[in-house]
Amino acid sequence: MTKLATIPTSLRSGTKKRDHYTGSPIDFITFHAKGAPKLVDGHVQMNMGTQLRDIDEGFKIVASYPSLKNLPIIIGESDPEGCAACSEDVSPQNAYRNSTMYSSYTAASFARKYDLAQSRGVNLAGAVTWAFEFEDQAWFRGFRDLATNGVDKPVLNVFRMFGMMPTNRVEVKAGLAYDYVRIRDKSVRDEADINALASKDAKSAAVMVWNYHDDNLPGLDAPVSVHLTGLPNGNVTLHHYRVDRQYSNSYETWKKMGSPKTPSAEQVAQLEKAGQLQQFSAPERVSVKNGEADIKLTLPRQGVSLLKLTWK
Repeated sequence: MTKLATIPTSLRSGTKKRDHYTGSPIDFITFHAKGAPKLVDGHVQMNMGTQLRDIDEGFKIVASYPSLKNLPIIIGESDPEGCAACSEDVSPQNAYRNSTMYSSYTAASFARKYDLAQSRGVNLAGAVTWAFEFEDQAWFRGFRDLATNGVDKPVLNVFRMFGMMPTNRVEVKAGLAYDYVRIRDKSVRDEADINALASKDAKSAAVMVWNYHDDNLPGLDAPVSVHLTGLPNGNVTLHHYRVDRQYSNSYETWKKMGSPKTPSAEQVAQLEKAGQLQQFSAPERVSVKNGEADIKLTLPRQGVSLLKLTWK
C-alpha cells in the first residue's frame, strides 16, 4: 500500500483549521513503493506490477491536489520488496538480490516510473533504493545491498549505467509487447519485456536496453535492433556496456570460484574487478546518414545493455 508522507490538513486543503501551519512551504513529497516477489515451483517470481501500482496510486493522490501537483516527488524507498535485512537464507524469495534478476528488474522498473509520472502529470524528481551495507556477514548472503564485503553486485552496475546517461529523455517508439499500463496491471508473466530507455544532450546519446521477465528461469536470448534518429551526420563513437551472467557480474565469478566462504586476497581482487561495469565490446565507429543509424545486438534473459554514443 502506498503511504504518503503526512501533510497537515491546512497545507493540503488551504483551510484555516490549523492557522499556525498556513503558508508553511512544502519543498517536496515523498512516499515508498514496493514489489512482492515469491517462490513459485522452486524459483523466484517477481511482481513488478505491485510496485508500479504503489507508485501510480501515490502519483494519483498528489495529482488530485492542484497546489501539490507540480512539487518534486522523490520515491524515498523504491524496491522489489520491503525487507532489506531479510537475507536469502531466511527469506528464500529474496534470492533474486545477488543475480541479474535484480539488475534487469531495476532497469525495467525505473524506466516505467517516468511513464507513470507523465501519465499523471506530476513532477518525479527521483527515486531511491533502500539498500544498506551489512558488515561482518557471509559473502553474497542475499541482503538488499549493492555490494557484499566491499564487492559490487550486478545491480550497482545498472545504477552506474543510469549515471552515464544524458539528462534529457527522448521517446522510444516500437510495437513492443509491454508498456507501463500492461506491467502495472499484470506484471511480466507472459513473453519477456524487451524495451529501452533513451536520452540525449548536445554531444551524446544513450539507450539502455533490457530483456526482463518476472520468472527467474532460463530464457531465450533476444535479437534486438535499435534504430536511432536525430544524430549528427558522419561518424559517432559507440561504447557498449553490458550486465549479464558473463559481464559486470561478481556473483557469477564467485560461484565459478566454488563459492568460497573466505576468499583469498587474490580472489577478492578478481571479484572486485568482476564487480565493475564492463564494456561488452571495444568502442566502434557507427556511420550516420540522414541523421539515422542502426545498432543490432543479442541480449540474454535478464541482461541489460547500455549503448552510449558520443560525437564532437
